[in-house]
Amino acid sequence: MALVLKDPGSALDYSVDWGLRYLTDDVLAESSWSVVPVESGGVTIDGSRFDELSATVNVSGGVPGKVYRLLNQITTSQGRHDSRSILVRVEVR
Repeated sequence: MALVLKDPGSALDYSVDWGLRYLTDDVLAESSWSVVPVESGGVTIDGSRFDELSATVNVSGGVPGKVYRLLNQITTSQGRHDSRSILVRVEVR
């Protein structure tokens, strides 16, 4: 699980490279993102996209001093299901 820093005023992309170690003779068929915790003024998912081997999410906002978990859940073309998380710590930079 990666930990990244984010300013509350920025809108940034974060990615999971599923092809790096996880997919062998398989590709992504579905990808969804969620953020935990969901709270007023917290990190917001503004959009997402994926290709055969990676999934990307665009997020903005967040409360300084808080840590949020971006959860990527995927399904592959062979019906496998998995998830990976990215921890985002919000700090005024």
